[in-house]
Amino acid sequence: MNVHEHQAKGLLAKYGVSVPKGHPAFTVDEAVKGAEDLGGPVYVVKAQIHAGGRGKGGGVKVVKSVAEVKVEAERMLGMTLITHQTGPEGKEVGRLYVEDGCDIARELYLSMLVDRGVGRVTVMASTEGGMDIEEVAEATPEKIHTIVLDPLVGMSGFQARRIAFALGMEGKQVGSAVKLLQSLYQAFNELDASMIEINPLVVTGAGDVMALDAKMNFDDNALFRHPDIEALRDVSEENPVEREAEEAELNYVALDGEIGCMVNGAGLAMATMDIIKLNGAEPANFLDVGGGADKERVIKAFKIILSDPSVKAILVNIFGGIMRCDIIAEGVVAAAKEVGLSVPLVVRLEGTNVEQGKEIMANSGIDIVSADNLGDAAEKVVKAMREAA
Repeated sequence: MNVHEHQAKGLLAKYGVSVPKGHPAFTVDEAVKGAEDLGGPVYVVKAQIHAGGRGKGGGVKVVKSVAEVKVEAERMLGMTLITHQTGPEGKEVGRLYVEDGCDIARELYLSMLVDRGVGRVTVMASTEGGMDIEEVAEATPEKIHTIVLDPLVGMSGFQARRIAFALGMEGKQVGSAVKLLQSLYQAFNELDASMIEINPLVVTGAGDVMALDAKMNFDDNALFRHPDIEALRDVSEENPVEREAEEAELNYVALDGEIGCMVNGAGLAMATMDIIKLNGAEPANFLDVGGGADKERVIKAFKIILSDPSVKAILVNIFGGIMRCDIIAEGVVAAAKEVGLSVPLVVRLEGTNVEQGKEIMANSGIDIVSADNLGDAAEKVVKAMREAA
């Protein structure tokens, strides 16, 4: 789960992370009132969407009067903001953040994330603040400094100082950075975050270290412990199809390919996507219907897959252990009839009641291609897609 910048800063401020003062605004009047409360003389008006690169797209503006705040608020609210992370369709701006201007002496980069390779929280820091970290990693990897944290120790003082020194800080700046880093780790740990990115982290003219921007992602599986954070969810920023799948208890992630996948079990789903790629095509989605799916859930899964206009064929790959193959077959047939299937459909079933399942599909009157194994299924679905093109 993601939150907006102003929400992330509000959470971090509670842990003692230094952030500029600011006010969220959903209307032009609220933006003006927020600026008046801040008092100036410099304001920053920021569009709030779940995407980076807002400044390059015209979603961040520095102004020097309340009147200019009003002009920018009128321009931004309701605009479609296009950045390198939104894609060409962009995102509509529904809220703003009006913030105090900052005396920036240096811009730096800082993030904490769960490194699944080592199973620990890792800190990444760079002197190249304000840039996309991917570009820095590719062009000048030596400018990225990483430290892996021991979960029994957390962010120790010497590690925080090492990061501060790697970022070229000295004197008062080091103490300010150590406080921020330790507060940041406390927030990361206690809030079950999966990523915190501060880009830029700034050193002010007075020598203070401050989070000028903040992105936070949270572990969805831990949200039951944080109803206050779950309440921050902005569903308008989420993929509506993925949201619909979540409500139907389906694990769905949209991808960029052309073959829709319906599978039970995450491991089998990954293997299915891999073998589609090995056969020269691309999966259009990851969709795990789970071990206890019923006919209704299968129908819902079909509708979600076909809501993606890029889907040119569907591969159903089910291993019936807990789930019976005849139930899956009934759901597949019912879904195909209900949605008016217009793309090739290949089904591979194995497990409990597999023969009954195959018989149901064979007698359905629907053009369903049956496959004997995973390799056979991948070959047939790619071939059927190309022949239908």
